[in-house]
Amino acid sequence: MSNSVQVVMAQIDPLVGDIAGNVERIVSAAEQARDEMAADLVVFPELSIVGYPPEDLLLRHGLYPQIQTALTELTQRVKDVAIVVGYPMIDALGERFNMAAWIEDGLIQASYMKQHLPNYGVFDEHRYFSSGKKPCVVAYKGIQFGLVICEDIWRPGPVVQAARAGAQVILNLNASPFHAEKHHDRLQVARRRVDEVKLPLLYVNQVGGQDELVFDGGSFAMDADGEIEVQGAEFQADLIPVTLVKQADNIVLMRGQQVELFRSEARVYEAIKLGIRDYVHKNGFKGVLLGLSGGIDSALTLALAVDALGAEQVEAVMMPFRYTAEMSIEDAQQQADTMGVKYQAIPIESIYQGFDTALESRFVGMAADLTEENLQARIRGCLLMAMSNKLGKLVLATSNKSESAVGYSTLYGDMVGGFSPLKDVPKTLVYRLARYRNGLSEVIPERVITRAPSAELRPDQKDQDSLPDYEILDAIIKAYVELDQTPAEMHAQGLGSEQLISQVVRLIQRSEYKRRQAAPGVRISLRAFGRDRRYPITSGYKE
Repeated sequence: MSNSVQVVMAQIDPLVGDIAGNVERIVSAAEQARDEMAADLVVFPELSIVGYPPEDLLLRHGLYPQIQTALTELTQRVKDVAIVVGYPMIDALGERFNMAAWIEDGLIQASYMKQHLPNYGVFDEHRYFSSGKKPCVVAYKGIQFGLVICEDIWRPGPVVQAARAGAQVILNLNASPFHAEKHHDRLQVARRRVDEVKLPLLYVNQVGGQDELVFDGGSFAMDADGEIEVQGAEFQADLIPVTLVKQADNIVLMRGQQVELFRSEARVYEAIKLGIRDYVHKNGFKGVLLGLSGGIDSALTLALAVDALGAEQVEAVMMPFRYTAEMSIEDAQQQADTMGVKYQAIPIESIYQGFDTALESRFVGMAADLTEENLQARIRGCLLMAMSNKLGKLVLATSNKSESAVGYSTLYGDMVGGFSPLKDVPKTLVYRLARYRNGLSEVIPERVITRAPSAELRPDQKDQDSLPDYEILDAIIKAYVELDQTPAEMHAQGLGSEQLISQVVRLIQRSEYKRRQAAPGVRISLRAFGRDRRYPITSGYKE
């Protein structure tokens, strides 16, 4: 005779630091899983009570009494179902730990301390936490469950340790941030751990945007043979039921929900949408506005914003000057009309003349140069920020990763904004994402995609007057920024001439001071500018 245990993976979207709100999310999800899915056990993501990553909130002494109150509240309010939640703990010696608590029958029945603390890329857990040493295995309804947290499955040890302590099923609590290949990497790692112990593994991941990070969810359950028997949704909160059947000494993970995952450009597009939506809503903005230039970057940004927030929360502003092509004005108007957003045009010629007159005596005898080009961008930035102040709407910057890498953007001009959706999107991917979005329904005018890109800050200006072809530029940027390759290695791979590669590398190095002042934006690559890549502004390093 066999018996089963119904486990629900609660893929929730917490708000970092909102302890009371996160408790409500946990209680609501637990009750829904119990009442609608007959859950015996509900498993939540890593640090679910405080949200991930809490960063230096963990250094505030006032945090931990609130965490203790939250745990007590959960023991009192969650009834007739067991839950596993993540939380931070500080002990009597002042050491902090990344914890998981098993709550059942009004008590914390067991707790686990995370053993492997990631300290690379976007992670800084050595700054905050000490490592645990011991396994945690909980007997529940005839099954032995082993608890591990996130990085614990990326390193050998904790899963094997749990199996040796008697675990029959591994529960893995995660706050694993998105990059384009991350889900594939998770599956590979999970299969390695499962292959070591021949036990089923439930991988429960956080979902939602948190500053520049996006958590894509995609929680899954893998059987003892490494097969995905249950797959949850990506980029949305989800309650994912998993049925475990005990047969003699064997635990069988039954086949269940199978949500089709996003692929390629669709996955990146959904990640950026989620990043925009959560940044705007969690920070309480009334909506967003952006400068719509008739170019590809602002066109894609507008499409993403509308898809993320709805047209009623998005406003676009065209700010033409003498160098703005008529087709740019037409295309901006067309896209705004197609997408149903509030739109206006504010010519900047008279404002520019005012600045020019004010500066005339100081610039006497000096030829026009980049200064006058940047002045146009800064006027536009100033207007956008004035509207942001008055309307309570967040300005979306429209610069992409290629421009940010080499400094092809104006500080306090087109870099202005509170959030930068394309910050980690290279120009070549901008075009692919635009094509992907138009494949769903055509919202970006075709010639915005096909015309040569231009900042339109001087007559007949083209991006390629100042930069290599974007295919070449993006390959060099990826090799240097994401893969840490030297110019010699890049040249050996045929990415360009020594002179060209050295020129691009110098531009990347010299533009660090600009990037340090840029708005946060959604991370989609293995290494984004910002918390991923922390280089000195003042440096004599050459390669």
